[in-house]
Amino acid sequence: MRVWKQVGVSLAVVGAGFFLWAFNSSTGQNLLAKAGIVTTGEPANNAASASSRPAGQGGGGGRSNATLVITAPAKTGTVNDRLNAIGNGEAIQTVVVTPQASGLISEILVSSGQKVKKGDVLARLDDDEQLIERDKAQVSLKSAVEKSSSYKNLQSVARLDVLDAQIAEESAKLAVSTAELNLKRRNIVAPIDGIAGIVAINVGDNATTQTSIVSIDDRSKILVNFWAPERFATAIKVGMPVEATSIARPGETFTGQVEAVDNRVDEASRTVRVRAVFDNAKDELRAGMSFSVTMKFEGETYPSVDPLAVQWDADGSYVWRVKDNKSNKVRVQVVQRNPDAVLVKAELSPNDPLVTEGLQRVREGGAVRIGNEPKAPEVASQ
Repeated sequence: MRVWKQVGVSLAVVGAGFFLWAFNSSTGQNLLAKAGIVTTGEPANNAASASSRPAGQGGGGGRSNATLVITAPAKTGTVNDRLNAIGNGEAIQTVVVTPQASGLISEILVSSGQKVKKGDVLARLDDDEQLIERDKAQVSLKSAVEKSSSYKNLQSVARLDVLDAQIAEESAKLAVSTAELNLKRRNIVAPIDGIAGIVAINVGDNATTQTSIVSIDDRSKILVNFWAPERFATAIKVGMPVEATSIARPGETFTGQVEAVDNRVDEASRTVRVRAVFDNAKDELRAGMSFSVTMKFEGETYPSVDPLAVQWDADGSYVWRVKDNKSNKVRVQVVQRNPDAVLVKAELSPNDPLVTEGLQRVREGGAVRIGNEPKAPEVASQ
């Protein structure tokens, strides 16, 4: 008996559940009507017909049968409106000073961090030999000049001898100039204005023409080299404004402009090299610093939609737009994804309501009810 009781209770529960579903569902009511158990009335038929045909084709089923959805308005946004990149700074002009001759360092006249002017003597090589050569050349020049002068005043000297004396005088002058040049090259001078770096030599070192004496940076302006994605290659022009920040100067923004754009795109990274120049009159920036570079562009304008509104099917991406309380599918092409919005190419207008929640029950041409539709403002009584 217990088994039969359990079977009976189970059948009763199943039956009750079936009839509960049937009486609360238009499909179930139709099944019961076909079985002759209940007769479907006009409201049931209307509900069934409203659910089986697109809204707007007649029939009943009013607002209570509409799908409840949440919408967000379409907006407008610009693509490629900002470029962020990391750049490296360098001085507007940098020179590594090397000697023009070889020899021992006899004197160092510059220190690290010192401001120098073009032509300032930074160090000297030993010049004893060059001084002797200069004196010898001057003696030879004096002798040649006297000989040439005496030959000019003598009528008995052949013209050819006079010419030889004049040539000897000119050669002596050239020898003096060469000796003075060699002596001058014993001084290592600054080729530009700037700030001296760390001096890499000591007195007594044997320097050659390949020896690095000191580096000089003209940092009155700082160049920042950075790489921009390929899509910006034609948008970046010389003279465009550039903003940069540096870790060494937190909270400060430096303004400069594009000085040069490379003539080709790097095939490996698909980027183009850009050089910007920043004024450094206050000497706040240094060569070698890293910079966070930002550039702003006007960009192209596209519809901007909520990321939740974009759906996908076998044919691609789309959104549900609500118009006259009916939903219709609008195909979109994603242009750019941002954290809070998606820029798309589609036939959308600003403020078009797009479904973001309740998407599972939305159908083409189906009736929808916007749950977050703003209420009409109340007029305050006077």
